[in-house]
Amino acid sequence: MSQKAERPVLSGQRIKTRKRDEREKNDPTGFRDAVIAGLDSAEDLEQIYKYLDSAGNKLDYRRYGEVLFDILIAGGLLVPGGSISQDGEKPRTDRCIFAASEDMESMRNHEQIFIRLMRRYKYLEKMFEEEMKKILIFIKGFTPLERIKLARMTALWMANGSIPPQVLNVLNNEHLTKDGLALEFLLEVFVTFKQEKGGNAPLVAALRKGGLDTRLMDFLPMNKRTEDYLKTVLVEKDLADIFKLHKNQASQEAKRELTQLLIDDINDNKTIKDIIGDLKEMSTKSNIPEHEVVGLIWSTVMSLAEWNKKEELVAEQALKHLRAYTPLFEAFTTTDKSEIALLLKVQEFCYENMNFMKAFSKIVLLFYKTEVITEDSILKWYKEGHSNKGKMHFLEQMKKFIEWLQNAEEESESEED
Repeated sequence: MSQKAERPVLSGQRIKTRKRDEREKNDPTGFRDAVIAGLDSAEDLEQIYKYLDSAGNKLDYRRYGEVLFDILIAGGLLVPGGSISQDGEKPRTDRCIFAASEDMESMRNHEQIFIRLMRRYKYLEKMFEEEMKKILIFIKGFTPLERIKLARMTALWMANGSIPPQVLNVLNNEHLTKDGLALEFLLEVFVTFKQEKGGNAPLVAALRKGGLDTRLMDFLPMNKRTEDYLKTVLVEKDLADIFKLHKNQASQEAKRELTQLLIDDINDNKTIKDIIGDLKEMSTKSNIPEHEVVGLIWSTVMSLAEWNKKEELVAEQALKHLRAYTPLFEAFTTTDKSEIALLLKVQEFCYENMNFMKAFSKIVLLFYKTEVITEDSILKWYKEGHSNKGKMHFLEQMKKFIEWLQNAEEESESEED
């Protein structure tokens, strides 16, 4: 059988080229030099945009997008800390935001360059968001005037949707909060954004979207994190609505914590006396008024039971369940306002849970007999304090009880005479 002929072998050494060696060398400085040369040759902002538009076909914006934004904002290549890299013969240009006038007309003109550039090169949009997260960390390295310009531009970019309000969360950094720089920057952003959007409502919406509505206190210097100080700085800037937003969010968070405390105490089988002590301590600390506390207690207590689906059985089950908590309700109904608030909570619950529609008067009677609510509050609820939810049904259901209360009151008055 014939052998297979050997293939000829090329002599000499073969050099293998790796893919990574074939890639273009990373050269942000060279990119910077090319961009600065083009910017410096432009006579106005329109020519600057035309240069940037055409340069994207030659220069690698995909690789050096953040470097491009460094140049357009700060005039050069930013290094950690916020200073400009001094490598090369021409490390900086004055065709940038930091060298522009801080008046809003000038800021809006520069805004257009960014808008048009990112429309032309869509991939720059995500890079710009990442650039802003980086550049905001550097604000300590900028001059006070540069920070004002950047804050105003940040507001404009937020207003036009170029960056989400979430980027402002990076300012919650100890080296920026301790000297008040984060707060100062935020206030300038808020004031500018409010002016651009024409009111507080869009600013409030933006803060909620960015999750800043619950974190405003975190941006204050540690030694000034008080409600009074936050209120003072916001009111001084005509941002009282932002303080109201903060108070509302803080109140909602406090209510969530109080609700969780009640659930934990019940699950831990604490005594009613201990539960009352815990709730009073937290509600006092968090400034939650009693009429709101009793509403939270009602909602929490009612949420802990697995209710029977049969209407004829659920009333008895509810009375048995609530009877164990009447001392807790009594501790938080020391005012007429709190008693009416509880009655309204019961009315709304029974209306929204159809199986409880016939249980309303029985629950009210239980609270009356256990001195959780007084006859004066029941009569006031009946005459003027009730909700419109199921109004006719519940008033009819309570009619006999109300008549009995009124007759008892008249008999009591005649005996006194």
